[in-house]
Amino acid sequence: MVSVDESLTLIRRGADEIIPAEGLVERLRSGRPLRIKAGFDPTAPDLHLGHTVLINKLRQFQQLGHEILFLIGDFTGMIGDPTGKSATRPALTQEQVNENARSYQEQIFKILDPDKTEIVFNSTWMGKMSAADMIQLAGKHTVARMLERDDFNKRYTGGMPIAIHEFLYPLVQGYDSVAMNADVELGGTDQKFNLLVGRELQRQYGQNPQVILTMPILEGLDGVQKMSKSLNNYIGINDQPGEMFGKIMSISDELMWRYFELLSFKPMSEIEALRKQVSEGENPRDVKFKLAREIVARFHSVAEAKAAQDEFINRFRKGEMPDEIAEVSLQAEAGIIPIANLLKNAGLTQSTSDALRMIRQGAVKIDGEKVEDTKLEINVSSTHIYQVGKRRFARVTVI
Repeated sequence: MVSVDESLTLIRRGADEIIPAEGLVERLRSGRPLRIKAGFDPTAPDLHLGHTVLINKLRQFQQLGHEILFLIGDFTGMIGDPTGKSATRPALTQEQVNENARSYQEQIFKILDPDKTEIVFNSTWMGKMSAADMIQLAGKHTVARMLERDDFNKRYTGGMPIAIHEFLYPLVQGYDSVAMNADVELGGTDQKFNLLVGRELQRQYGQNPQVILTMPILEGLDGVQKMSKSLNNYIGINDQPGEMFGKIMSISDELMWRYFELLSFKPMSEIEALRKQVSEGENPRDVKFKLAREIVARFHSVAEAKAAQDEFINRFRKGEMPDEIAEVSLQAEAGIIPIANLLKNAGLTQSTSDALRMIRQGAVKIDGEKVEDTKLEINVSSTHIYQVGKRRFARVTVI
């Protein structure tokens, strides 16, 4: 049996906030398996490593013997989460939601134990609600409380429209906790308002309010903005092994430690030992190899992870890639920057015409892949290693 203190150490790893902390201790001391809830709206078919921060935490609770309730928000997905949005989101169709939900189930079991995970759909109870039931639920909260939410408040004071159904989203997410009688709900820091609504609704329905555990939002490859497919700074769970390995190797040495804490299954003591080795002179690249191999092996296989590393070494080491690569951040206008401008502004070529000439000569590479398109445009929020000739390298982040 794992002690309460040992459980707390694992649960607190990487967590941003536990509300209330004493409530979690009390529940753990009860000795019974807790009902741990985390909800995901199937708004896109593929998950990325940012999503797995929560799923990894579910895995830790699972290892401690608790009940994992993976909620697929097929009902809320059709409303659209307004969190952080400056405009009303377009609703998904039932067919889109169903297809994405099937894809999620395939992907999460690369991390969670399928025999110890209960997949739940919130349409199970929300689909049975009558109009009268929904009005009764809406009566549990006030407009004033809704406008305390930062994104709603900004839109209201800025004269931007807020659709009535967007106010329903936090209520429906909160009611999920009532329907599931959750002990603990996990969510990103951006979900704190919605999670607190769940606590309040449970209280109003006579339940012991759930404990909230928020996890930080994982930065994407640029190390600045949150990982997002729309920002093209993501690492997808379904990325090919070589692509996944190369993306991980492209992150900065500083961001590597955050990825270790939130994505690696290594004990923190082992991660701290690696950090100490780097401080004493070990090449950060070699430590990053360990992270990349672990992540690729998780979603593919150990053999494919090794092959991806061998491919990476062949592409870069044989090109005499230096141990130290300059870090460069460039501003992009209108969300893109032409490759020739990027190479010039990063100091890799003397001019844009020089850059175009080097591309035509086959002397320009991005992450080890030769560039042939002189009209290539690089998207904002991307980070790649650019090489010109044999000796000029830079890790460039477009912001």
